[in-house]
Amino acid sequence: MSKLTLLSASIALALGLSACSDAVQNQPNDSRIAAENAVSAEQTRLVSGIELENMDRSVSPRDNFFRYVNGGWLEKTEIPADRARWGSFDELREQAEAHVLEIVMEFAKQHGEPGSDVQKIGDLYRSYMDEETIEALGLTPLADDFERIQGLTSHAQMAEFWGQQQRLRTAVPFSVGVGQDQMQSDQYITSISQSGLGLPDRDYYLADDERNQALRQSYIAFIEQLWSAAGWEQGASAAQTILRIETALAEKQWTRIQNRDRLASYNKMTLTELAEQAPGLDWHAMFNAAGLDIAEVVVRQPDYLAAVAELYQSIELADWQTYMKFHTLRSAAGTLSREFADISFDFYGRVLQGLEAERSRERRAVSTVESVLGFMVGQEYVRRHFKPEAQERMAEMVDNILVAFGEAIDDLEWMTAETKQEAHAKLATFTTKIGFPEKWRDYDCVDIVADDLFGNLRRAGSCEYDRMIGRLGQDVDPYDWGMTPQTVNAYYRSTMNEIVFPAAILQPPFFNVDADDAINYGAIGAVIGHEITHGFDDQGRRSDGDGNLRDWWGEQDERQFRERADLMIEQFSSFNPIDDLYLQGALSLGENIADLGGLNVALRGYLNSLEGRPAEVIDGYSAEQRFFIGWGQIWRIKFRDEALRRQVVVGPHSPGKYRVLGPLSNMPEFYQAFDVEPGDPMYRDESIRVKIW
Repeated sequence: MSKLTLLSASIALALGLSACSDAVQNQPNDSRIAAENAVSAEQTRLVSGIELENMDRSVSPRDNFFRYVNGGWLEKTEIPADRARWGSFDELREQAEAHVLEIVMEFAKQHGEPGSDVQKIGDLYRSYMDEETIEALGLTPLADDFERIQGLTSHAQMAEFWGQQQRLRTAVPFSVGVGQDQMQSDQYITSISQSGLGLPDRDYYLADDERNQALRQSYIAFIEQLWSAAGWEQGASAAQTILRIETALAEKQWTRIQNRDRLASYNKMTLTELAEQAPGLDWHAMFNAAGLDIAEVVVRQPDYLAAVAELYQSIELADWQTYMKFHTLRSAAGTLSREFADISFDFYGRVLQGLEAERSRERRAVSTVESVLGFMVGQEYVRRHFKPEAQERMAEMVDNILVAFGEAIDDLEWMTAETKQEAHAKLATFTTKIGFPEKWRDYDCVDIVADDLFGNLRRAGSCEYDRMIGRLGQDVDPYDWGMTPQTVNAYYRSTMNEIVFPAAILQPPFFNVDADDAINYGAIGAVIGHEITHGFDDQGRRSDGDGNLRDWWGEQDERQFRERADLMIEQFSSFNPIDDLYLQGALSLGENIADLGGLNVALRGYLNSLEGRPAEVIDGYSAEQRFFIGWGQIWRIKFRDEALRRQVVVGPHSPGKYRVLGPLSNMPEFYQAFDVEPGDPMYRDESIRVKIW
């Protein structure tokens, strides 16, 4: 899922009733009749959850459902100057961030006991807000790093330096990590992946169109500026060296589409085998310097590491030193003195995202506190802002939708009985986490000092790195969370076969405890279905119920699945959001499958929940219509042009508009709800409609 957000919790009765006549005039005939005859005392007590003021009912739902639901909002909403995009996700994230800011500033006014949550949260915030000390230090916090880089006298020393730098995640063309083994999910294993670029993706270096050429020139100018601000000479020459090295790395890196392939990117090797496949770099020395005494590693991009080992030898040490100095400075620039922070924002904010202004220092301080002490802040956030009844109602919805997914498996015409049995076995082992962790992460290893921002960040990074590599040889932690409770998002983790819904997403427009079930099933219900479907999308389906990569598909099922997936790739690749840039259907395939599957099972789950009772008409809309409006509401969003282009190139999610238009045009239930017929823009010929789950 992408990041999500908040709006008004409910709609006033007067507004709902006064809007009914307009809604009725723009609905299909059957719904119009139902709406005109559906006024009762019971109905007036219900809340539809529809944000009527955000709609544009001059647009037919059959023409453009995204604009029908969100057109009013699109017309009246401007993207804030300090944001690259603005939508329901961002609105809700803004609210969660405001709640966290309140907590953090309250703690910052206190003087808690050393080592307490109040002390650590408060002092970290104070250290970020201590601009006087930060300005006085200038580049001093990085002095030791630059000295170490300049002190390297051989490539062999550089290999060890690259290992040591894994703790800091900077100045290295690859990244090591420790996580669950996808082939043996009950244990942890080390992995190594491509890294090392200053631009968002390899395509920024390799695409030869005018726009990317201009971006590369801006990147060169940025490097020169940062280099000059550090007081170093020959910035133009350094920029050319850095771009040359990064381009050489980019040419060998896998595309984002290739990296989605979990089988291709799982290559377990001994270190001896890695040395044979990527000779020239002392991998044993590098891993030892990284604190990893290991015998085997999962290599995500073997040919890339082979290329890195070759470049490691062929590029002169002095050029590598230039590259490493720049990336050490680049990665820290945002938290250094004003001159460095401004140069960094001008490029990464203004040029790459189109931002007009930087976020306030208070908000940036809160983001830093969350990135360093996120679960510590999360405990207080949950105490203040999470309603137990939301957790209970969510659990009920999850159970209903899991049942609905099982029914959907049974009804599949294209899947054989044997493979259905395997799918049911996987579904039966799903686990769910809602709201917040059962066991909270501790931060005992982090020392926070009120006047040492850079030191705080380094110590926190070191603590997190030690926590990560310390997993090796330990039992897998079933209580681990990949997101804090105040994160507006949700996720599926294949190695745990779990779906997770942090507290902050359980608010309108995603989840409204005061609203009728139809809107909730169309919003958070479809999100639940989305995460469940991730276990059965083009990559999730490759894992079994134990979280292990295993081929449990029959040959016929495999072929049928791919045919349907190819239809979806073709559909989304035809969407043209800006200029001559089209969506990459193969890149967003997993998310698009999850959206469509999520909607299908959420609708089934909602209808099951009625237990045969007739559904109400509220605000002039039938239950099925409200269900689809619920989905449309959560994906309202506006992008700056630069951010939209970046989303298309690097994002695994389709822009919100297409997450509405794409899935709904494949659903006959949507056609029935809004009388969509051949010739309507939302109509998709039955022969090319996608139905997977």
